[in-house]
Amino acid sequence: MDLYKQVLRPLLFSGLRADPEWLHRRLIDTLSGLAEADATRNPPLASWVRQQGRRAFYSAHPALSQTLWGLSFQNPVGLAAGFDKDGRVAHLWQDFGFGFAELGTVTLHAQPGNPRPRLFRLPQDLAALNRMGFNNEGAVAMAARLSVSAMPLQDADPSALRFPLGINLGKSKVTPLESAAEDYLGSFRLLQNCGNYFVVNVSSPNTPGLRSLQDADQLDRILGLLQQENAGQKPLLVKIAPDLDEGAIADILALCQTHHLAGIIATNTTVQRDRLRTQRLPTTGKLLTEEAGGISGAPLRQRSTEIIRLIYQKTSGTLPIIGVGGIFTAEDAWEKITAGASLVQVYTGWFYEGPWMVRRILDGLAQKLKAHGLSHIARAIGCKA
Repeated sequence: MDLYKQVLRPLLFSGLRADPEWLHRRLIDTLSGLAEADATRNPPLASWVRQQGRRAFYSAHPALSQTLWGLSFQNPVGLAAGFDKDGRVAHLWQDFGFGFAELGTVTLHAQPGNPRPRLFRLPQDLAALNRMGFNNEGAVAMAARLSVSAMPLQDADPSALRFPLGINLGKSKVTPLESAAEDYLGSFRLLQNCGNYFVVNVSSPNTPGLRSLQDADQLDRILGLLQQENAGQKPLLVKIAPDLDEGAIADILALCQTHHLAGIIATNTTVQRDRLRTQRLPTTGKLLTEEAGGISGAPLRQRSTEIIRLIYQKTSGTLPIIGVGGIFTAEDAWEKITAGASLVQVYTGWFYEGPWMVRRILDGLAQKLKAHGLSHIARAIGCKA
């Protein structure tokens, strides 16, 4: 399992000197090819490959399963939005041990995103800087793809469990801020039958003005339109930034209550640059403070956990939280769960730790429960809040 860190990661990160976005795209292309083979070209071979992946990366612990929003989560570790933007390999993420996956961010209109380069790794900080800008094929394309792929696993493996899929919705760059609510609504109408839960993303720093939609008046209209269309059929969550102050978070929590949201995701990337060892981006030669984009990974860990704890305290644990930001180990996941997160998500850590990361986290969480004399993960949620 250390082969990835000792050999593959140094090769991918520095040996090949490849653009991180290019490497990411090649991974998605490869997995997409496997998904296509599973469905059409060579189902027996693809099925065998997937079974081997499950054996290597998946770890079953009944004490880690839970039901939330009427959905069955085999474990609390999910893939965060941004990794599979177009849902190209939606149903394969379970083979890597994940308990759920969040697709997107998807926008109503297809868009190329910001100019490249726009994704940078910061190995000294176990972090990444991204300014992707919601590059995606659009809601119509995702709806068509998920409608086709929403079929049972070809291998009919009895160990294959239901796998919740979330869809993260963003505002199209071409849509004026005053029309943001209608933009989100358009995406939701196209995709509402394709996802198990939906997330309103108003916290990315990479679309001009998007974070202003976290203001109470703006967010109130967005959530109102979506819930009117939704009629309570699908769990609706909102994803917030780590850079909000306590007052702004309180305003959003009030809206969550007003609009009967199912939960909140804490947090997105940060625009803060303090406590970073990296001073300049080797790719551009510029100071990091001069580079646009959001920071993810280890530097976000403490702040996201603080916000999780704050939300849990202010809501008395009544609003489910998905915790994301700086999770690399079982200890990191445990910290967020005991602060109040019902579920957690990973992204940057998966690149640094490799495909065995989820299994290590799940085994570690099971050991944590045993060490603390807890019979189930539900008993750990918020126990240190």
